[in-house]
Amino acid sequence: MNTTIDFFLMGAISTGFAIAGMFFLRYWQQSRDRLFALFALAFFILACNRLLLALAPDHSENSPALYLVRLLAFLIILYAIVDKNLRRA
Repeated sequence: MNTTIDFFLMGAISTGFAIAGMFFLRYWQQSRDRLFALFALAFFILACNRLLLALAPDHSENSPALYLVRLLAFLIILYAIVDKNLRRA
């Protein structure tokens, strides 16, 4: 069972991910580098994931759907890094 502090922490984590996404979005606007756009997308996905976790009726962090969303975000980050290194070479 989640307490008020759990909801507060999930909100803080979600806000942190959203702020990181905004920073990467700003860097993308300045440089038009695809790496920053993909990082921004991944962090916004992670922010939404934490928000959905806080709003889920059963508050279960062990939901396979939530793991798949996190996996998608981390795969986007991995793809962005590999893509950046391959374009440079």
